[in-house]
Amino acid sequence: MGLTIAQKIIKEHLLSGEMTPGSEIALRIDQTLTQDATGTMAYLEFETMGVPRVRTELSVAYIDHNTLQSGFENADDHRFIQSMAKKYGLYFSRPGNGICHQVHLERFGKPGKTLIGSDSHTPTGGGIGMLAMGAGGLDVAVAMGGGAYYITMPKMYKVNLTGKLRPFVTAKDVSLEILRILSVKGGVGAIIEWGGEGIKTLSVPERATITNMGTELGATTSIFPSDEITKAFLEAEGRGEDYRELKSDEDAVYDKIIDIDLSALEPLIACPHSPDNVVKVSSLKGTKVDQVCIGSCTNSSLYDMLKVAALLKGRTIKPEVSLSISPGSKQVLSMLADCGALSDILASGARLLECACGPCIGMGFSPNSGGVSLRTFNRNFEGRSGTADGQVYLVSPETAVAAALTGEITDPCLLGEMPKVEMPSSFKLDDSAVIPPASPEEAKALPILRGPNIKPFPDSKPQEDVLAAPLVLKVGDNITTDHIMPAGAKILPYRSNIPHLSQYCFGVCDNTFPQRAKAAGESIVVGGNNYGQGSSREHAALVPLYLGVRAVIAKSFARIHAANLINAGIMPLTFADAADYDKLAQGDELRIENVYSGMDSGSMTLIDETSGERIALSCSFTDRQKAILKAGGLLKYVGQGNK
Repeated sequence: MGLTIAQKIIKEHLLSGEMTPGSEIALRIDQTLTQDATGTMAYLEFETMGVPRVRTELSVAYIDHNTLQSGFENADDHRFIQSMAKKYGLYFSRPGNGICHQVHLERFGKPGKTLIGSDSHTPTGGGIGMLAMGAGGLDVAVAMGGGAYYITMPKMYKVNLTGKLRPFVTAKDVSLEILRILSVKGGVGAIIEWGGEGIKTLSVPERATITNMGTELGATTSIFPSDEITKAFLEAEGRGEDYRELKSDEDAVYDKIIDIDLSALEPLIACPHSPDNVVKVSSLKGTKVDQVCIGSCTNSSLYDMLKVAALLKGRTIKPEVSLSISPGSKQVLSMLADCGALSDILASGARLLECACGPCIGMGFSPNSGGVSLRTFNRNFEGRSGTADGQVYLVSPETAVAAALTGEITDPCLLGEMPKVEMPSSFKLDDSAVIPPASPEEAKALPILRGPNIKPFPDSKPQEDVLAAPLVLKVGDNITTDHIMPAGAKILPYRSNIPHLSQYCFGVCDNTFPQRAKAAGESIVVGGNNYGQGSSREHAALVPLYLGVRAVIAKSFARIHAANLINAGIMPLTFADAADYDKLAQGDELRIENVYSGMDSGSMTLIDETSGERIALSCSFTDRQKAILKAGGLLKYVGQGNK
């Protein structure tokens, strides 16, 4: 039986375990990346491990999230990360150099390599044939120290593309179509491989848009073959030597196959407040638009920006609409400036923002109250924009331009003829904003620079054999990490200060939660389906840990968040019968006995001491995960000499 692309890479990097779906495997990691919203904590964790220097082939620290410096906090974090990178052997991408996924694709990604990043959209690297996965900061820290990355061996899905995209229909529409088909939880436990004759019509930036958005499916990662299109992209980046052909075997076996005819697609749009709430753009014709944002790691490539500039050239946006443009990297911005496309963008009335995540993470450019904002981003979770009642829609750059020009949701096909945009044969190469590390000898004398906002990692304690605690919060389905630990310009600067951050935990759901959790001492949270979807931010586990949460019981979990909970020493448990969710009420006193034997058997009994109900729970912990929970989290587990 032949192998898929992902299975070939996994086989090359397999350190332990069997490549059987559902079993635990350990992978050797070639590259890591962090960004500043998660990086400070990851480097504090790495420092605690006592490893003198990173042991990966390449590790890069990016500054792209917390770039608004309205106080000392973000600047201090940047300085801390830069000093850590210089001392411990990482490359440091300075603020303004660009969004981690765009820059990594341009300058560092290599087909066939493994990459984990403390950002859930790390699968962008699958656009050039990497096995690239989002992970919690602790997992990234362990990988930097030479440890393995543990995952459950995924199932393999295949999406066959046929035909060719029509004008004004884009890779973003392909992403929205697969979300419409599978939903935000339809890729959980799977790697999605894209193939078929249609992929030959897609450039690397288009492929990267699709793998980036695969994160919203809940997939472990997404991947394209590495072929002549990949080779041409790497050669244009001056990295032709990094090319390696990668394709699946003809007799590879997949757990699910989906067919999409590119020529049959039309412009799509995801409505508030979920990426899978997808309809045709034409169905919302005439909806008034207040704001348009073009950029993010999904749609900020040179290819996307050149199309935007061509459509805006000689035109002016509606006075009632505010349009922002965020190029994905310094390379993109400088090439736009050199060819005159930037002037066309600015002449339209658009506002140029920094080469950073910006509005996507709620870092500025929030919409007006109740405002409709069309964004070329990957997420439209409620409140993520920074405006609690903002109505955020996800669209392609072409649909975004159409809305900015008309003041309402408009099918971009009505703009006339699509201007032809050619990818350059070579990109402008300037890595001056990437600072290399010091030599091992020089590094010994270098200090680590930390500011007063940087607080220690929250302490955890071993999971005991009996857990008795109140149910302090009960929430519904599709609770995101933005619900658990919100982003935004007011909160992000405190990502390295867990005590301060804790006062915002679950603020979107119940702003009394932090106070009630603290008063309880220890507590349990109950959730619905797909609990913890969205970002890889481990703060959504570390802050509940700080507040005393000992277990989360849900109908189902998102992959990265479940791993982050275990790493923090919090048990993720599921209802054996989802209907039992309705039997529990917030405030009930709960009890679980024989936790250790339950970990081994895969089942526990929850006793609701308030109502008298006895509810069956399920768990599926590996021996390593059991040991981590019993140790009190991954950091303590590693501190005991484990890897």
